[in-house]
Amino acid sequence: MAKILEGPAMKLFNKWGIPVPNYVVIMDPNRLAQLGEANKWLRESKLVVKAHEAIGGRFKLGLVKLGLNLEEAVAASREMIGREIGTAVIRQVIVAEMLEHDEEYYVCINGNRDGAEILLSNKGGVDIEDNWDSVRRLFIPIDENPSIERLTEFANEAGFSGEIAERVGKIVSRLVLCFDNEDAQSIEINPLVIRKSDMRFAALDAVMNLDYDARFRHADWDFKPVSEIGRPFTEAEQQIMEIDGRIKGSVKFVEVPGGEIALLTAGGGASVFYSDAVVARGGTIANYAEYSGDPPDWAVEALTETICSLPNIKHIIVGGAIANFTDVKATFSGIINGLRESKSKGYLENVKIWVRRGGPNENQGLAAMRKLQDEGFDIHVYDRSMPMTDIVDLALNS
Repeated sequence: MAKILEGPAMKLFNKWGIPVPNYVVIMDPNRLAQLGEANKWLRESKLVVKAHEAIGGRFKLGLVKLGLNLEEAVAASREMIGREIGTAVIRQVIVAEMLEHDEEYYVCINGNRDGAEILLSNKGGVDIEDNWDSVRRLFIPIDENPSIERLTEFANEAGFSGEIAERVGKIVSRLVLCFDNEDAQSIEINPLVIRKSDMRFAALDAVMNLDYDARFRHADWDFKPVSEIGRPFTEAEQQIMEIDGRIKGSVKFVEVPGGEIALLTAGGGASVFYSDAVVARGGTIANYAEYSGDPPDWAVEALTETICSLPNIKHIIVGGAIANFTDVKATFSGIINGLRESKSKGYLENVKIWVRRGGPNENQGLAAMRKLQDEGFDIHVYDRSMPMTDIVDLALNS
């Protein structure tokens, strides 16, 4: 699953006939001034300027400015672009037409193994959680598309009436088309607004998650996914994501700046287990990572090199429980190659490596790991008889 930013989501909405306000995404404030010369709406409308990054709580951080004219929007863009927020840097902003409206609505589609579910409420906006009992649900089985008539009836059930119910039904039908044709896994519009004087609807904000592995079917996908953790993906994270999308099995990687203990762990459960164990004992993790599902050794090698290049690490924990089908010897071959390559590049100075693993071909894999001691690695290797968290204690007390 891949989350995309508001701008790309609005572009897909436009493609499927879902109304959105006029907007532009810019990286250079001077570009906004130039666009203003050619676009009447930028000169004559009140504008909204928002940081176009995966950062939570933008309004509280001063990264959303409302009711601006073009000159003020240029100034706000110049103020935001280049600003550092934690580990993130604002590289672009979205400038949109600020629409006066009478009502705010909520609409969402979530996919599941049996199809999808539409959620609809006539009480959207920032208070939707307080009005969750107003949300109505409509299940859509796989390979079925609800008719306009059924969706209009559904809108009536959610508290809409008359022409507004008909228009909401049509917008939801287009959202279903977007969901199906763009390999979406979830789409949320909050708020969907209406100006009753001219019945103008618009999706003012969108959260959209796509199956990014399906991008080979979408030549017009000119965007990259964004992180769910309040900052953009780093280059290293994107590289591991690209590998993960091409292989049988899985490799995952998330950086955690400032940590001293790097994790190269097998399986999602063990990865969380080791992360919790390090933090519970007062340590700091430098990353989250996992390899699972018997990935190829070259993918594990790439993951290993990425982890070894993390700054300021003092320990690497190569941990895991007892695998059922992941070949320990094969994946350890990738790890060993990655460790050797990293050492040749000058990494791993004064870094201690702690290994605990069991599973198919574990004896051969662990023996190969132990041989690294002869190559100058500070490595400590244990089999399934070692309690999983004991290597965390050894690392933190060494």
